[in-house]
Amino acid sequence: MQEVRDYIGKHKDRFISELFELLRIPSVSAQPAHKGDVNAAAEWLKKSLDSLKCDKVQIFQTPGNPVLFAEKKAGDGLPTVLVYGHYDVQPPEPLNLWESPPFEPVIKNGKIYARGSCDDKGQLYMHLKAVEVMNQLGGIPCNLKFVIEGEEEVGSVNLEAFVRANRELLSCDIVLVSDTSIVANDIPSITVGLRGLAYMQVELTGPNRDLHSGTYGGAIDNPVNVLCRMIASLHDKDKRITIPGFYDDVRELSTSERTKMQGRPFDKSAYCKELDIADTSGEKGYNEIEWVSIRPTLDVNGIWGGYTGEGAKTVLPSKAFAKISMRLVPDQDPEKITGLFDKHFKSIAPETVKVKVTNLHGGRGAVVPVDSVAYRAAEAALTESFGKAPIPAREGGSIPIVAMFREVLGADTILMGFGLDSDAIHSPNESFGVFNFLKGIETIPGFYRHYSKSVK
Repeated sequence: MQEVRDYIGKHKDRFISELFELLRIPSVSAQPAHKGDVNAAAEWLKKSLDSLKCDKVQIFQTPGNPVLFAEKKAGDGLPTVLVYGHYDVQPPEPLNLWESPPFEPVIKNGKIYARGSCDDKGQLYMHLKAVEVMNQLGGIPCNLKFVIEGEEEVGSVNLEAFVRANRELLSCDIVLVSDTSIVANDIPSITVGLRGLAYMQVELTGPNRDLHSGTYGGAIDNPVNVLCRMIASLHDKDKRITIPGFYDDVRELSTSERTKMQGRPFDKSAYCKELDIADTSGEKGYNEIEWVSIRPTLDVNGIWGGYTGEGAKTVLPSKAFAKISMRLVPDQDPEKITGLFDKHFKSIAPETVKVKVTNLHGGRGAVVPVDSVAYRAAEAALTESFGKAPIPAREGGSIPIVAMFREVLGADTILMGFGLDSDAIHSPNESFGVFNFLKGIETIPGFYRHYSKSVK
């Protein structure tokens, strides 16, 4: 461990400088204008993987963005770990809310500010630098494979087909992912549960064109008004979702399980202060820790229609739109939930509008076993690097590929992330602590060492 720390200390400035190069590439998968940048990020990572003396490094083309594969063998009879990550990032908008340009990384107050710094370029690059460390200090103790995609932020739409077509190439004993967080820099944790996702866009159409609000106002049902009323009806007074059948498959935790969850530290005052809100709000009968981990949600991610430019324009819009996502808990099927939403949303629309629901993407939730050899290896590695044992924690985000890897490859996933909830992923001013970046590089070799010893 001390040798690892010494090497990192000697080379940390170079590690950060290299990460900055990757962060400068605006690989926004949701925006077609950045297609070239997405490809550039894949090529950059290929060169970085080549420099690690991997046995093979390949870029596979898909109907969407490329998938990178690399392999580094330690020897026959040793276990194989498949490392997953993604090089695409969220759109940076609204740009005016960034304190520094999103693709010009800077360090302020010990944090790296840039789009993708935490999600997931910074966390992915920890794994590459961990391989460099191991190369210099005696070699890797187990076989490694990398699969790195460029479509995670748009639903990993081509990854499952790639994995199914390359089962043998990707065969492994365990999958390792760093795309999650720890509770705090002095409270390490391992993510043991993730919510699933169902994401759709709705479109309401009223009159066949935008209308003068004076000439037609009062006689025409405004699609924006209608959409707002429909969305408001999707929750009742107790903040429960009103879609019939929505909770049918929700897995309820026992009193004992819920009590254990309260071991995760939570300071409501600090939470509200950080977000500049007066209070929290969620489903009746549960608390903040449970709202963001074991309970499903329905949220509007964007809503628009009519005139939104400067000044006034008195129109009744022809159309109204919204993007709506539902975070799902284990046992909820995203396809089933999407169907229930589609049926219900259309049923509550008045005859004055036409409704179109478009399914964008989704994925199942996952629960990670805490009694496996791999989990114990992660626990030992984190204990070694942080000086205290990690706690198991559920997160509210979604990584749909976890369930897919289990189904297709028969491999469980260890979610060993190093971000913080305060890193503002998906928001302006995304950041990743320098401490966290370097601590990840320090911890990952320990996982491989403990895992390899445990399965011999």
